[in-house]
Amino acid sequence: MALMIREARPDEYGEAGDVTAAAYAEFVRPEDADWRAYVEELRDVRSRAARAVVLVAVDDAEEGDGRILGTLTLELSTRIDEDSSPLPEDAAHVRMLGVLREARRLGVARSMMEEAERRARAAGKTRLTLHTTERMKAAQRMYESLGFSRAPDRVFPDGFVLLGYERALG
Repeated sequence: MALMIREARPDEYGEAGDVTAAAYAEFVRPEDADWRAYVEELRDVRSRAARAVVLVAVDDAEEGDGRILGTLTLELSTRIDEDSSPLPEDAAHVRMLGVLREARRLGVARSMMEEAERRARAAGKTRLTLHTTERMKAAQRMYESLGFSRAPDRVFPDGFVLLGYERALG
């Protein structure tokens, strides 16, 4: 499979949002109103792209207009959420990495992470950070295989925990 990682174009924001939402939907349980709301937030690529880099993995490297298989949001200078702490000067932060179920285990997520790392280095960052959830076991394994180690968690007032990871960019 030919794979191209690049920034999402405005005409792709809808598809990119659908891909991200689909990737996260499997983690929503019937009792999870907050998760359902978050999945809808994931569809809003236009707002994220105004504040961060939104990468897409496209399955047709020759034309660059193929199907979007995955997305990743990279905060390089500012956060996409108003309620998050400011982004440290030395860090870039990965958000909302999602790959369609049928494209998993094909290197899509790893390729997007490599491009995020490349862009972070180019922006002068010395570390890459991210959060994931306890439910996302495959993501945890991938981050660890990429050399990420555990970092402080983010705990919300309702007790929800985002597991922290980070990696120095050598």
